[in-house]
Amino acid sequence: MYAHGKIGGFLHLYIGQEATGVGAIAALRPEDYVVSHYREHGHCLAKGSEPRRVMAELFGKATGLCRGKGGSMHLFDTSTGFLGGYAIVAGGMPIAVGLAVASSYRADGRVTLNFFGDGAANEGEFHEALNLAAVWKLPIVFLLENNLYAMGTAVARVTAEAELYRRAEGYGMPGLRVDGMDVLKVFEVTSEAVKRARKGEGPTLVEAMTYRYRGHSMADPAQYRTREEEAEWQRRDPISNFRRQLLASDKGFSDKDFEKVDQEIGEVIAEAVRFAEESPELPLSAIYEDIYGE
Repeated sequence: MYAHGKIGGFLHLYIGQEATGVGAIAALRPEDYVVSHYREHGHCLAKGSEPRRVMAELFGKATGLCRGKGGSMHLFDTSTGFLGGYAIVAGGMPIAVGLAVASSYRADGRVTLNFFGDGAANEGEFHEALNLAAVWKLPIVFLLENNLYAMGTAVARVTAEAELYRRAEGYGMPGLRVDGMDVLKVFEVTSEAVKRARKGEGPTLVEAMTYRYRGHSMADPAQYRTREEEAEWQRRDPISNFRRQLLASDKGFSDKDFEKVDQEIGEVIAEAVRFAEESPELPLSAIYEDIYGE
């Protein structure tokens, strides 16, 4: 749809990183919060947002989650506790900490899951967020999606300690690294971090090693990495691997089950596109609306 000119602005695809988002969010309760970055479409859907309204937001239509005003990088859905994708690198981290402060103050039992990328680990907000969360033992899990290249530069070229989870040591919190291409491993590690946060034991930094199949955005040809490297990571595709795991298990899955799922997903996507294309545009007068909160 982006290639057809249906989606404006930049579009940052989540293809390749699905196991991280799905595995981590599956460890939450419905009332828990998620704060994300601009590659947030998978997170928003995994948290339970209506696919039709997500697609309508990408199309900039009035029926979108944010009435078409947020677009690709600023999905937001209070009904599911998905409290934003943020285009500023690391910009969502202080907001996530604020939500955790509120949960701690209210003693409501909620945990905040904060997604960010490896590029955010070199921003000041990263250090400020981890430090404050640790000092106040806030109920938050920091989920670092390390897809190795930030915007387009390899982590090892810009970060003295490339094992980013080790930064947790400086803030007195556990730091863990997990295979971000394995949905079950991500779920297991995140579940333990969420339990720890919910019990009042403070934050955890989880570094999920993953890989985006496309460039930083649809406008990025990704010439800074080799096609051989891309092919190697695609052999570890999280969806294909999970399918193999299920077929090899004793849960009774068959190829027909997956064919049915594929068909259902295709129908959901087709309906979301139809809904978005047929939804109305906002009138020009709407530019003066949704400016101030009450």
